[in-house]
Amino acid sequence: MQEFFHSVTLDRDKCRGCINCIKRCPTEAIRVRNKKAYIIAERCIDCGECIRVCPHHAKRATCDSLDILNKYKYTIALPAPSFMAQFNNLEDIDIVLNALIDFGFNEIFEVAKAAEIVSAATRKLMESRKLPRPVISSACPAVTRLIRVRFPGLIDQVLPLHAPIEVAARMAKRAAAAKTGLPLSEIGAIFISPCPAKVTATKMPLGTEKSWVDGVVAVSDIYPKLLGLMKDAASHEIAMLSETGKIGLSWGSSGGESSGLINDNYLAADGIENVIRVLEDLEDEKFRDVDFIELNACSGGCVGGVLNVENPYVAKTKLYRIRKHLPVSLNHLEDADLADPKLKNDLSWDTPLEFVPVMKLDEDVFEAMKKMEQAEEICQSLEGLDCGSCGAPSCRALAEDVVRGLASIDDCVFRFKEKNGYVPAPFRSEQVGVKDGKEETV
Repeated sequence: MQEFFHSVTLDRDKCRGCINCIKRCPTEAIRVRNKKAYIIAERCIDCGECIRVCPHHAKRATCDSLDILNKYKYTIALPAPSFMAQFNNLEDIDIVLNALIDFGFNEIFEVAKAAEIVSAATRKLMESRKLPRPVISSACPAVTRLIRVRFPGLIDQVLPLHAPIEVAARMAKRAAAAKTGLPLSEIGAIFISPCPAKVTATKMPLGTEKSWVDGVVAVSDIYPKLLGLMKDAASHEIAMLSETGKIGLSWGSSGGESSGLINDNYLAADGIENVIRVLEDLEDEKFRDVDFIELNACSGGCVGGVLNVENPYVAKTKLYRIRKHLPVSLNHLEDADLADPKLKNDLSWDTPLEFVPVMKLDEDVFEAMKKMEQAEEICQSLEGLDCGSCGAPSCRALAEDVVRGLASIDDCVFRFKEKNGYVPAPFRSEQVGVKDGKEETV
């Protein structure tokens, strides 16, 4: 059995056994048993949707603490584009970048800069016509993991390029090693993350054996530490550190990556339910007339990550305002650049994306088919309400749990009550009328 790292964890002491999380999980990775939720590790894609909807704060994201800066002789901050949209009345990105230096980082490498490079590489690849259409972005790790467990037929259409955070870490560490003479092991690339999926992407990366990102801290952890430092930075002359334009910063919200392709024939969707709907339609070949599909698990894009502090729609407006006076792009690629083996290594996947059949009913194909028939029969016998009272997200999920031996059909509240001689009112065959002002069974 493959081991899984997950940044999304459950605090059982806080869990009340409500079913908010099981109804929202896109891979049906959560069950409620014995009044407590539990997460099926192999199914979880760390999208963070359960964190967003849990009213008891029983789900949480595991990130590195800010003390991780002390582990390395030289540290590089990798701020996400959406990070800039967390601050009020910010007109100059350099104020934030200078505050990060004052906080203790030795150097800044904007993920937005790497995003512009990835956009340029994507344009070059799409111009070559070597990628099957439509090309699906690989930037959101939750979406990439969703595809590999639930939509295997679409794997070949996923863009085989590293996400900007990985590209930023590789380019930043190579440059820092050349500048300082330090070995890569003593240089720490620390990503400031808006979502838990990106934490998982650095611990169990796709497209490569090992990530170059050495640590991930939450936006919500470092944000309050920077507010005072930003006031100090704004009060004196600040260093010009930013090396990004509109394209790179736009990656922080939905549609930003697509706009960087300078191609209007794209589709951009955000929010995990909308993402699933698009992938289902694409799998059913309902549309093939677009060149590029950008999908973000969080509503609004990365500005909607659960580790952020600002309302995603307010943050999206802030991002538009910040980028207003920026140049279109400060980072470009020529054909000769793509021939550079180091840059090619920084950009391209070195391991393929593979299907992980986590939803199969049995290792043996024939046994799995037999269980599928049994699950279908059980599902047909249930009420079909998908109420979640059984602790599974749907009647189909309960039926599959039953044939796996993980649940009982009596977990269905309606079946249980029928077995014990009670039929809920909405399902009684008799009618109730009124006679002489009193209810009477007819």
